[in-house]
Amino acid sequence: MTSYKLPVGPIHVALEEPMYFKVEVEGETIIGLEITAGHVHRGLEYLAMKRNFYQNITLTERLCSLCSNSHPTTYCMALEEIAGIKVPERGQYLRVIADEIKRVASNLFNIGIMAHIIGYDSLFMHVLETREIMQDVKETVYGNRMDLGAICIGGVKYDLDEDKIAYLLKQIERIKKPIEEIKEIYTTNKFILMRTKGIGVISKAEALDFGLVGPVARASGIVLDVRKDAPYAAYDKLDFEVQSRPDGDVWSRAMVRFDEVVVALSLIEQCLRSLPKGLISITGLPVIPAGEAIAKSEAPRGELLYYLKTDGSDKPERMKWRVPSYPNWDALHVMMKGEKVSDVSLIVNSIDPCISCTER
Repeated sequence: MTSYKLPVGPIHVALEEPMYFKVEVEGETIIGLEITAGHVHRGLEYLAMKRNFYQNITLTERLCSLCSNSHPTTYCMALEEIAGIKVPERGQYLRVIADEIKRVASNLFNIGIMAHIIGYDSLFMHVLETREIMQDVKETVYGNRMDLGAICIGGVKYDLDEDKIAYLLKQIERIKKPIEEIKEIYTTNKFILMRTKGIGVISKAEALDFGLVGPVARASGIVLDVRKDAPYAAYDKLDFEVQSRPDGDVWSRAMVRFDEVVVALSLIEQCLRSLPKGLISITGLPVIPAGEAIAKSEAPRGELLYYLKTDGSDKPERMKWRVPSYPNWDALHVMMKGEKVSDVSLIVNSIDPCISCTER
């Protein structure tokens, strides 16, 4: 059978992000893939070295909307390591709450988009309607629906009084039932299972070879999570298990995200019920000495790593970050081979790529 190359993207109705592929096919079957990156490069790492440490908190929060809290958190962790700053315990718990609220909203968005891609739009709207509960939480607690503006060097910029704690606990209780109902649909609906089970498979060995991270790796049986393996903030004081699945297909990646939504809600509840009293951040503006540090956190898409070098001035001498989408999208070569052209967008969505993070 004659093969030919089919261009997909960078702007394409089947893609949620501006990625550009040349898909080599025989009939409807994919036999090769070429990924071209760089369409939305913004030079943000260079820009960060032209801003002072405080301006960069705002800049890093705008790298990406869905994991926007993870970027300033990890950036501040690197600064705090260089300056020897100890974040107050209450500030550590409040950082966890902000991160986990973002994780719930991010995972539900990806799960909802999956329903949209396979043509189950009533389910897509049901998931997004449920996600609105978390969007309302963000607006009520932080004043914004996407960028929380919660993080500062040495702690956080927001606090929770008894009324807000009660409100948060009430909203968590409210979202649990619809999440349970939606998960049941994803687990039993024949249409969803037919489109996602056994599609876009990557084995555990291949996932290790590609250095996959986050829910994509855990859906292939790799039990790694920065929150558990290299705890930061208050994660070492909280009770939770790393979620994983063995099959490495599109369905498994969605189910890991579902399981992690449930874990995130539990972590928020634990933090709210044991929130220590005291300061939410250090006082005053710290001086950042010359030095270098690496910090990492578990963003909704996986391990987020920041390298920061300072020279004693008020600006970074060098700053570089590695986002989880970077190692994950190269594995599309394995996931797509042998699959049908109609599954391209479904497989791409299953790794939840963030192009704005990756092509910074």
